[in-house]
Amino acid sequence: MLLAACWLLITWLLGSFPTGVVVGVLYADVDITAQGSGNIGATNMNRVLGRGYGAATLFLDLLKGFLPVLLAPLVLPQAGLLYAGLVGLAAFAGHCWSPLLDFRGGKGVATSAGVMLALAPWATFLAAVIWILVVLATRKSSLGALVAVALLPVLTALFAPAATWVAVVLGLGVVLRHADNLRRLRAGTEG
Repeated sequence: MLLAACWLLITWLLGSFPTGVVVGVLYADVDITAQGSGNIGATNMNRVLGRGYGAATLFLDLLKGFLPVLLAPLVLPQAGLLYAGLVGLAAFAGHCWSPLLDFRGGKGVATSAGVMLALAPWATFLAAVIWILVVLATRKSSLGALVAVALLPVLTALFAPAATWVAVVLGLGVVLRHADNLRRLRAGTEG
C-alpha cells in the first residue's frame, strides 16, 4: 500500500512538471507565462513559439498522463481501474495546480488525453478526431477541447465502460479550467 501511495505522489509531482515553461525557457529563452494567453500548454506554445514547440509540449504533457496510468497496474495490480483512475487524476491535478508554479498550471487537456489514452484508447482517438474537426471548423482550440471532453464520457461508455467515471471527472476538471474561455466564447471574444 505504501508503494501505491508513493506512486500517486510521484505521479502528481511528474504531472506538475511545467513542460511549456521549461521547453520555452530552455529552447527559445521565452517565459511562456508572460506571452500570449499566459497558459503553459500546447496551444499557447504553438501560437507564441510555433508548431514544433506546441507539438513537443503536447507530446510531453500527454506522456505525463499516459505513462503513470499505464504503469499503475504494475504498482498495485489488485486495484485495477480504480487505482489507475486515481493515478490519472493525480497527474491531471499536478498539471493544473503545479506546486512549481505557485499552484497555477495548464488547462489539462493533453494530460487528460494521455490518461484516457491509457484507459480507453478508441474513445480517446475518436474524441481527438472530434477536437481536430471542431478546431478546423471554428479555429478555436478551447471550443474543440470543450466539445471533445463533453463527448468523451459517452465514447468511453461505448468502448471502455469501466473508465467512464474517469472521463467524467477529467471532463469536469477541464471545463473548470476553461471557465475564462467559456465566458469569452459566450461573449464572442474568444481568440
